[in-house]
Amino acid sequence: MKYPIFFLKKLSLTIWLICLSPILNPINIHGNSKFPIEGNLGNNDFKIIAYATPSTNEISSETAKQMNQIIYSFLHLKGNKLEASEKDKEYLSYLNSLKEVNPNLKVLVSLGGWGGCETCSDVFSSEKGREEFVSSVKEFLQKNNYNGIDLDWEYPVIEGFPGHAFKPADKENFTALVSELRKALGPDYVISFAAGGFKDYLAKSINWEEVMPLVDHVNIMSYDIVNGNSTKTGHHTSLFSTENQPISTDYSVRYLDSIGVPREKMVIGAAFYARVWENVKKTLNGRYQPGKFKQGVAYRQLKDFFEKNPGFKIYWDSVAHAPYAYNEEKGFFATFDDSLSVAQKTAYAIKNDLGGIMFWELSNDKAEDGLLDVIYRVKENMETN
Repeated sequence: MKYPIFFLKKLSLTIWLICLSPILNPINIHGNSKFPIEGNLGNNDFKIIAYATPSTNEISSETAKQMNQIIYSFLHLKGNKLEASEKDKEYLSYLNSLKEVNPNLKVLVSLGGWGGCETCSDVFSSEKGREEFVSSVKEFLQKNNYNGIDLDWEYPVIEGFPGHAFKPADKENFTALVSELRKALGPDYVISFAAGGFKDYLAKSINWEEVMPLVDHVNIMSYDIVNGNSTKTGHHTSLFSTENQPISTDYSVRYLDSIGVPREKMVIGAAFYARVWENVKKTLNGRYQPGKFKQGVAYRQLKDFFEKNPGFKIYWDSVAHAPYAYNEEKGFFATFDDSLSVAQKTAYAIKNDLGGIMFWELSNDKAEDGLLDVIYRVKENMETN
């Protein structure tokens, strides 16, 4: 159906809860409506986690208070060691200063990212490589009073960034890496990792039974389900699966739940950006149609993008619980998260006792009435009712 309002302006919590009513009922991640998941309105340790890249935008005190973790993205390998440039160090120091207004804020560093882990498979395949990396991580965290590390190796075992090495042994080498990090860092440092939200990664890349007891949580990248390499449109960050698109946030959660991953260690992802395709036919308002990837657009710039390309109509997919937009005149299709979809993801995570919600990435948000504000308000409301 056509989505009547794109930018939900300062909705009252009452209206939000009406919008969220389908998602606030016990959510069935097992696929059988007769047996809803039991549980209260949330995990007491529910986390709001921001990935953050270097930005000239100031982070307000209010924003700093809304986050439990902020993950600096990204550091890389130099030889076998974690390497931070002067630019990295400068921005990390700024992020650490936010603890003055939010003493409970944890600042983590992330290794890798898309295209940023070229030598990970080789370095982590040897005991020496892992040992030198772990030692460098411990030294860097302790010296600068940072709180942990997030591993964003894309991907162990399966192909990720074109040309980067991968091999079957990556699976056990990743387990060994996490084990050695935990042994060196002890229980007080956060160890997390970013996981692909698609079937091959979930089934092949990680020894979940051995890794999950060692980490604080897994950040499920439930975005880029369709991505810049996709030649067919779809929802890039939908909450639920559809007949045409089986992969979704809920798909990843159900899969991990089925193999015994603790729900309180699952953190789902929201996208603070859109993906846009061109040369898309109007069938199904552009959904699931052939097209050519055009560009990404930060959420804070999305309204301007639509206004500069007149003709967009905004729709809501009531099965996927996801917004999308189509411009018939130009043949443009856009997929994104907005206020309603992010509110529903947050409610889903809290209701199902998941560990939290994270997003990519902070500088893409609007300075006022942004998506982080939505996440925080839904969390606060559900925890007090």
